[in-house]
Amino acid sequence: MTGNKRRQDRPGVINDSHPHRTLILGLLLTFLIPQTVMAQTQTAFSLHLPSGLEHDKLVIPEDNPLTEEKVELGKLLFFDKRLSANDTIACASCHVPALAFTDGQPVSAGIHEQRGGRSAPTAVNRVFSSAQFWDGRAATLEEQSVGPFVNPIEHGFADHDALVAKVKTIAGYHPLFERAFGPGPITLDLIGKAIASFQRTLLSGNSKYDRFIVKDDAQALSETAQNGVGIFFGKGRCASCHSGFNFTDEGFHNLGVGWDREQVDVGRYAVTKKAEDRGAFKTPTLREIAQTAPYMHDGSLATLGEVIDFYDQGGIPNPHLDSAVTPLHLTEQEKANLIEFLHSLNGEGWQVTPPTDFPK
Repeated sequence: MTGNKRRQDRPGVINDSHPHRTLILGLLLTFLIPQTVMAQTQTAFSLHLPSGLEHDKLVIPEDNPLTEEKVELGKLLFFDKRLSANDTIACASCHVPALAFTDGQPVSAGIHEQRGGRSAPTAVNRVFSSAQFWDGRAATLEEQSVGPFVNPIEHGFADHDALVAKVKTIAGYHPLFERAFGPGPITLDLIGKAIASFQRTLLSGNSKYDRFIVKDDAQALSETAQNGVGIFFGKGRCASCHSGFNFTDEGFHNLGVGWDREQVDVGRYAVTKKAEDRGAFKTPTLREIAQTAPYMHDGSLATLGEVIDFYDQGGIPNPHLDSAVTPLHLTEQEKANLIEFLHSLNGEGWQVTPPTDFPK
């Protein structure tokens, strides 16, 4: 008898035998989780890594997966000069595609041609990093993507509310944000997520060095460059900081840059307030290094030759000089070998065509 007794529906539970189960479930999905429904219409972005890059090292937040729609929107925002107080500066003004997303200047020019004290680091391979900027003050690429907008000498907005308000005045952006994120207002969080998504697609790999190592192509590197590999990982001790597949330990080091001047940029210390971080700056990737002169956080070294000479002398002495920075005593031939190896780190994956049409 018990087995024939009709099961009573319980409040809050959809009975599997309910004749309107499908309708009820559909209504719940529509009214309770519209973002999920919208997400089903988006297209996952397929990030194809050039050889030499490691898929398990990607840094893509769970709350901001790559989609075609977000990357498309982020690209437009990245190149749109209207995202500045006077319509003159875009992210791409300091991160120029033709220069491996740097600008070729010692320090970048922002709104009203104002200049700061640091160079524009390359935007390539940022998908493999968490902390951003020379001093690591942004914990995520999303945070980095919106930081310059409120810098008075970069994009020049008084605050992030002013940025969001201006984007909202461009009617053509509203349907693009809805396609990328679902219904709802344009927010700073969404702007950051879109621009970060685009930046994560800027890759550098499949260089001559990668073909030599990964594909075992003995002809990919010249004999001089192969000798440079030996210097890089040996006598030059470059790999003590420029380590791993992306040639950076993602750490912060004091090399003494600027300590021979009257005013010293304290670097990472401004973020952590730790004495050992005074004058320390993030180790940049060496991929595309031959394309991204001038060098160091202040753009003070014009050529790779000057950089190698700087390391060869042991940097500039100061109370916080990194213990790994000591004189190298390289010969002129060893320096030439090292330079040729560094040129072999130019690769592919970052070359993009800037948009010509923007939302109206």
